[in-house]
Parts: sequence; structure tokens; C-alpha cells
Amino acid sequence: MASKTLRGTLSVAARLDKALASATELSRERIKALIAEGRVEVNGATAASPSAKVAEGATYTIHVPPPENPVAQPQDIPIQVVFEDEHLIVVDKPAGMVVHPAAGNPDGTLVNALLHHCGGSLSGIGGVARPGIVHRIDKDTSGLLVVAKSDAAHEGLAAQFADHSLERAYFAVCGGHPRPAQGTVDERIGRSDADRKKMAVLPKNSSRGKTAVTHYKTLTRMEHAALVECRLETGRTHQVRVHLASIGNALVGDPVYGRTPPPLRTLLKELDFRRQALHAAILGFVHPVTGNRLSFSSELPADMRELIDEMGHSNR
Repeated sequence: MASKTLRGTLSVAARLDKALASATELSRERIKALIAEGRVEVNGATAASPSAKVAEGATYTIHVPPPENPVAQPQDIPIQVVFEDEHLIVVDKPAGMVVHPAAGNPDGTLVNALLHHCGGSLSGIGGVARPGIVHRIDKDTSGLLVVAKSDAAHEGLAAQFADHSLERAYFAVCGGHPRPAQGTVDERIGRSDADRKKMAVLPKNSSRGKTAVTHYKTLTRMEHAALVECRLETGRTHQVRVHLASIGNALVGDPVYGRTPPPLRTLLKELDFRRQALHAAILGFVHPVTGNRLSFSSELPADMRELIDEMGHSNR
């Protein structure tokens, strides 16, 4: 890993990401990514935010990981296509599939499958490691994802994600019963100070993180758990998982953000259910080229249906 240390060469009071990009050969987006990964230090401590201001006399160190071959290769992996035209493709991703190649997951991803399915015809805006990828869902979350096949589609979809005009709804099985049964979680989300691999709710007046809004509604109450619909205004990393955990209702099976209630642990083991119970069920947007309104829905996958059914039995 190469490291670059900067002392007294940055513009005081400038944004950290902009100042570091100006002082190095790295792009501003690359700097932001390195800060998010905890690879930028200020006086030996991890930099908190790309928007932080440069401090006078501070020492900044950037740890750049060694380059890897990022080119994703086509692989003949079955995928469930919900919609496809020359501009975009909507797929129903199974739990357990990573969206794009990254450290620890060099292949076997949705991108590898799409490169084979689409004959290499994916938007190049996301770069060679994640062509066509406009948004992501976690490896162990199932459900709907739209991928751009043309640059025009990529730019149009990205604009809709930026202005939060897309319709996105998730079905989640959470521990306990949310109180109130229906409501809104409006809490900023950013990297956790305790663990840079985790996200966390931040104070509303924090300069770190990003605004995040989740509207939730309880659909079914079960013993020790509930089926909840979550509609997103924003699309932050782990948003549903972090927001529900913040109100005391972490997702059943989530190994990162909360404990599964003890009465349910035996059931999860019996069912061999090894993921957070989260499914991207509804996706709606305006086609970025034709202008037509498109809306798609995906039924709960078999493992979540079985989980809910067994919980229902335990409640009778």
C-alpha cells in the first residue's frame, strides 16, 4: 500500500476532498472513496468527512491500496430478468449475490452475469469494475435492481436517484413491533466512529454523513417480530438496516446492526436462514430515454415466505 503525507501544503479552510485532490494526482471522487474507507488520516487519526475543512498546520496522510485488475469478465450465471430494452435492464437479484466485483469478490457477481447476458453492452460510466451500475443492494438483500445499458440511460437514472424521484419499497422482517406502528425515521447516516465498515445514525447537526429518510409501515405483527414495509426517500448505504435498528427494531438475521430476539434464534437455525430479512420489493421510475413511467414489483422470496409462515405458526 502506497502512502502520501502532506504537511502545510493544503489551502486552509478548504474542503478536505477538494484540497487533497488539488494536491495529488487523485480525483476528488477517489479521495471521497478513500475517506469513506478510512484510508485518510489527519494528524494520525482517521479523517471523518470529505466536507471537513483543512486545519492549519495539520498533517494529512493518504493510504492508497495497491491497484488490482478491475476488469470484470462475462460469466454465464443465471439471472432473473424482469424488464429489458436497448437502454436498461431490471433484474430480481437473489440473496447471496454481490452486485459488482470488489475486494474479496472478484467474480461471480451480478455484473459478471450481466456482461454475459448483455454481450458486454453496459454503460461505461460506472467504470470497468462496475459497468452499468447506478445503485446497489447488499449481497444478502434480495430484490429489484435497475442497470443501465447505455450512457444516456445511466445519466438519466442517476439524476432520478439524485433528486429522490424514484419509487423504492422494501419488505423487512424486524425484531419486535415498531412503536408507533407507522412512522418516519429522519436521521443522518454516516460511517461509524467505532467501526469504519459499519454505518451509524449521526446527530442532526453533524457535518458528517448524509440526510436519510425512511417511511415505515407495519404490515403484519407476529410473535417477537413484524413484517414492515419501508419506503425510501433517500438511498444511503444500509439505510433500512440502520434506521430500523435505531428505533429498536433491527432486522431479523442481521449480523451487523442488531441481535435477533432469543426466541427467534432457534427458528433461524432450524430454517438455515443466514441473512438479514430484507427484500427490495418495489421499484418505479421514469424511463430515462422514452419518458414512460415504469413500475415493477417482486414477490417475497421463498426463504422469507417460509420464515414469516413459521413465525405465524408460532403465534397461533
